[in-house]
Amino acid sequence: MEAVLAIDSLRKSFSPGFIPRRREILKGVSLEVAPGEIFGYLGPNGAGKTTTLKCLLGLVFPDSGSLTLFGRPHLSLQARQRLGYLPESPYFYDHLTALEFMDFTARLFGIGKKKRQERIAGLLERVGLADAGRTPLRKFSRGMLQRAGLAQALVNDPDLLILDEPLGGLDPIGRKELRDIILEQKKQGKTVFLCSHILQDIEMICDRVAILVSGRVMSSGRLRDLVSEKVVFTEVEISGLKREELAGLGESLAGQEGRVLLKVVGEDKVEEVLALVLRRKGRVHSLLPRTLTLEDLFLDMVKSS
Repeated sequence: MEAVLAIDSLRKSFSPGFIPRRREILKGVSLEVAPGEIFGYLGPNGAGKTTTLKCLLGLVFPDSGSLTLFGRPHLSLQARQRLGYLPESPYFYDHLTALEFMDFTARLFGIGKKKRQERIAGLLERVGLADAGRTPLRKFSRGMLQRAGLAQALVNDPDLLILDEPLGGLDPIGRKELRDIILEQKKQGKTVFLCSHILQDIEMICDRVAILVSGRVMSSGRLRDLVSEKVVFTEVEISGLKREELAGLGESLAGQEGRVLLKVVGEDKVEEVLALVLRRKGRVHSLLPRTLTLEDLFLDMVKSS
């Protein structure tokens, strides 16, 4: 299947201030996003995620490399009409109400009045702003602006949704609601390109990821291929034993109300801990194997760079 989004050997540099020496931000980024998937684009602050999106959207021009959308050059009008975009820090005309802002956005896509009104009402309802439609955007909280931004990104029913840190400024309920909306897009056959540093959300909803560090893609692929299911260590919470009796069996992480939380590496050590608890007539409250997570992989790559 033809990639919805393809980036090949993308390079971009900037001159900081009046200094003639250029700083290279993107150093040969290459990736492809397949139709109907949620693709996570990860990286620490300053890695080049937003610069990649700006090149893709034509807001800045790359030094070299190629970018295509739906098999067309990324600046073609036919490709851009099928996009929806939510920037990291959205700034809208704050004198407009949410309804006026959405109407303005829909007009840019040439959507007819009747269809425009129906779609706007449905989107504001879906993002939880139905009761705030006549409120000026300047009175919106950060989370409400994120919701309004997502609504405008969906107003043209895009085939490719590009989201830059869409869950920032949201409380846990808001993050859950927006994750559900993103998953709905996938169910409808849409493609989502998601930039974020909130690894928990990425791990919950993304099919594939690419990890960008210092302008280079350090790793990419399906989460189940990148993140091993091998048990790294086991957390055992026990009571009825003194810390001294557990010396050499694991690292004591915490303890309260007579309990000890022990970090144990190796199955043989876990068996020793359980055997000791049995002999001393103690009690095991929990036993949790910990596998390698996306956060572990991400931190290892950032530290190694």
